[in-house]
Amino acid sequence: MVGDWTFYAAAAPAVIFFGLAKGGFGPISALSMPLMSLVISPVRAAAIMLPILVVQDWVSIWAFRREWDKRNLLILIPASLIGVGAGWLLAARVSEGLVRLAVGLISLGFVAFMVARSWRGDPKATAAALAPGIVWGAIAGFTSFVSHNGAPPFQVYVMPQRLAPRIFAGTATMFFAAINALKVPPYFFLGQFSADNLLAAAKLFPLAVLSTLAGVWLVRRVDADKFYALVYVLTFLVGLRLTWDGLSELAA
Repeated sequence: MVGDWTFYAAAAPAVIFFGLAKGGFGPISALSMPLMSLVISPVRAAAIMLPILVVQDWVSIWAFRREWDKRNLLILIPASLIGVGAGWLLAARVSEGLVRLAVGLISLGFVAFMVARSWRGDPKATAAALAPGIVWGAIAGFTSFVSHNGAPPFQVYVMPQRLAPRIFAGTATMFFAAINALKVPPYFFLGQFSADNLLAAAKLFPLAVLSTLAGVWLVRRVDADKFYALVYVLTFLVGLRLTWDGLSELAA
């Protein structure tokens, strides 16, 4: 597989999407796993992507090392342990199609919720709250474990707070870096880190670093209104794609 051009034709843009997401454009990462799943199994795609995500995490942690929200992380990271643990226990039983459908519906519901808020006037920013943070943090941990797609649940909780773009990106960076680190032992014990998978990941490391730096550069140059408008549009489009893919897989 590591010498198959069709694999890299799908994997290269998938890594770029994850890199841009790590740099601050979170919703675009949801396009990566469906793209890779066109050429290899979703389970193997997730195993190959995890080492790449860890490398990208270190780049983005350095870039956003001073710009993140402490209270959100104190709520979300412990909550994500619930979802990661559930994902580990159910890894062999949960349908990939069902997870995609759930994440797609969450994405669409999130956009509908935010549009409804805007129609009522300029919505006031919410505060980081414990109960919803535990719920959405756990969901993000679960969907991230199964398909590396924890961004929509994270956004449902954090976006209404209207954090500055750099703080939003930095908080997402620290949160998903923690989740990805937590996923490494379960993936190892599930036998996902084969030599072939690790070699494929290693060949993509340079592209992973460059795309993450590109995302960091871009997010510094996008104002808040344009940033959130882009997030809403991408989340809606990704939600449609994931919902369609999920329904198609469940109907097959």
